Amino acid sequence: MPKNSKVVKRELDDDVTESVKDLLSNEDSGDDSFKKSSLMVDDVQEDKDRDIEECSDTEEERPAWNSKLQYILAQVGFSVGLGNVWRFPYLCQKNGGGAYLVPYLILLVVIGIPLFFLELAVGQRIRRGSIGVWNYISPRLGGIGFASCVVCFFVALYYNVIIGWSLFYFSQSFQQPLPWDQCPLVKNKTTAFVEPECEKSSATTFYWYREALDISSSITESGGLNWRMAVCLLSAWVMVCLAMIKGIQSSGKVMYFSSLFPYVVLICFLVRALLLKGSVDGISHMFTPKLEIMLEPKVWREAATQVFFALGLGFGGVIAFSSYNKRDNNCHFDAVLVSFINFFTSVLATLVVFAVLGFKANIMNEKCVALNTEKIIGFLNSGVLSHDLIPHHMNFSSINTADYHQMTDIFKGVKETEFSSLGLDPCDIKDELNKAVQGTGLAFIAFTEAMTHFPASPFWSVMFFLMLVNLGLGSMFGTIEGIITPLVDTFKVRKEFLTVGCCLLAFSVGLIFVQRSGNYFVAMFDDYSATLPLLIVVVLENIAVAWVYGTDKFFEDLKDMLGFSPYRFYYYMWKYVSPLVLLALLAASIIQMGMNPPTYSAWIGELAVEKTLSYPPWGLAMCMTLVAFAILPVPVVFILRYFNLIEEDSNSLSAVSYKKGRIIQENSSPEDDDTSLIEGRTPSEVPSPMPGKSIYRKPSSSTTTDMDTAPNGRYGIGYLMADMPDMPESDL
Repeated sequence: MPKNSKVVKRELDDDVTESVKDLLSNEDSGDDSFKKSSLMVDDVQEDKDRDIEECSDTEEERPAWNSKLQYILAQVGFSVGLGNVWRFPYLCQKNGGGAYLVPYLILLVVIGIPLFFLELAVGQRIRRGSIGVWNYISPRLGGIGFASCVVCFFVALYYNVIIGWSLFYFSQSFQQPLPWDQCPLVKNKTTAFVEPECEKSSATTFYWYREALDISSSITESGGLNWRMAVCLLSAWVMVCLAMIKGIQSSGKVMYFSSLFPYVVLICFLVRALLLKGSVDGISHMFTPKLEIMLEPKVWREAATQVFFALGLGFGGVIAFSSYNKRDNNCHFDAVLVSFINFFTSVLATLVVFAVLGFKANIMNEKCVALNTEKIIGFLNSGVLSHDLIPHHMNFSSINTADYHQMTDIFKGVKETEFSSLGLDPCDIKDELNKAVQGTGLAFIAFTEAMTHFPASPFWSVMFFLMLVNLGLGSMFGTIEGIITPLVDTFKVRKEFLTVGCCLLAFSVGLIFVQRSGNYFVAMFDDYSATLPLLIVVVLENIAVAWVYGTDKFFEDLKDMLGFSPYRFYYYMWKYVSPLVLLALLAASIIQMGMNPPTYSAWIGELAVEKTLSYPPWGLAMCMTLVAFAILPVPVVFILRYFNLIEEDSNSLSAVSYKKGRIIQENSSPEDDDTSLIEGRTPSEVPSPMPGKSIYRKPSSSTTTDMDTAPNGRYGIGYLMADMPDMPESDL
């Protein structure tokens, strides 16, 4: 207590018989520091002013990150995922090589960083998960938070299946030679022959489709469970559950390894790949700019989509992680830092991928030259080609690519009309590098094939798939946090029980992905459960902050929270540019979806080829259901709020403020619902939980507070009070 206070100190267990206003009236008017932290309340009944004891016993201070590094690693781990390794390099190759980096960087600055900053800011400011944040800003748009949770659940279902696949390959990598190095032999009573399906494709392709997935020929043939993949999926969910069971206290420690280890592996792979023959060819092919492609709208649309998903916007994980931050944390610096770390990680992964693929292309090109050289020798022996056409310096026992191209050029010049009938392949390394591969095809087929040619290939295989597991886990932690944190904040359930229940439910539902047809369901969920719903979610987030709550008010909040006003650039991005770009991207996605009926790639074992098939009617219905179910909470909550089917003050959390774990009931009035945070009036919606004094800064005593604003720096009751060491908790 201040030395000049006349209030008698009470014990915590004594009954509070005075109202809050009575307590404050006894405070000396000359105590300026107490004036700034006093509660502005009206005369209310005694039972509305005293502590809600049953709530104060259970409410705890919000957890906080142990260090800034831990928080940054969590955000980096969430944003940097499998897409950086197997999606970005593919888009770079497909859309103009090095020229693709120009539209990507422009869109990263225009929509990526501003929207990432927006999510960080609202999470840190309101200190809630996605449900609480959007209820707080606009109750009628409260469905945004529920939609984010649904999308996170859908993504978690199939994303952990990919981690399970990586665990399977990781477990199979402790062998020399690797099990996908050679095609298996089929033995009968008299002879042994190569498996026909493998012979028609390749060893790595056969191992992926037949040994690992044991895939069926269409989505209509379930084929039963693949028990090995089911065990791997269970292992993946156990790992996620154990890491997340204590929230950021447990997952934060795992982040040190899961976020940093992939960089160690990528750098090791890059150094090793650069020492291999052909790696420079791959890198030079990758970054040779094709400037004419930059003018195509499709390139910009795909760049915008990649920026959008690379940063994890709309999932709720960014908001959840930032909600555990200190109030005065510089989230603008975090947004720029994490965004550019994500970008440079994508570039690093692209260098690694194309260095390795360049080495693989060189190996395949040498095999092509050797095979076609045998054809030429056959033509020479049969008299189809004359020995006079072969340069004298050439030795057929050691023909290189340059020699082969010289011979074929001679053949074209002499036998121009008959050359095509010879059936000689061009054996150009660029043709091999132009074979665009992405996703599982890159990780489990192309990359694994390249690693079989590495010296000490089992070691590199172990490192690669362990890296994939860690990349996946980092993203899974953020995805699960986007589910758990909003539900814990809203419904006040035990985090441990909710985490275990969520993981058990997800594993049970996820068994559809480990059927023999499971890969087709993974593709379905990847295409339809997240893309369109997330775009809608982020459009509504942008509109809610910029137009419903108000960009000017939000800027004032940021200035009060950060201690400085952000660049005016963000004002125009949030209010005008980002919404227009997002709406254009949403329209383009809807048009593309309408013009291209849903299809999937099926593996036809008899032909050993992939074939594009249309979904059956129930599959089409399932695709549409995924999209509809993900965005359904938005209109449902809006309708319920609009027609007052749910009272906006009916939530037990809507009329309470927080102070050192204490909950104080407030007098909520309807007109307060639309007041801004700047004006200092507490909305009747879910308020911001206020942490303890250890993580909040105290405004200077020179700051003056108007009677119409909250006495605690305009951010809800309890901010300065939580920072005053002499304030007795028992009095409130």
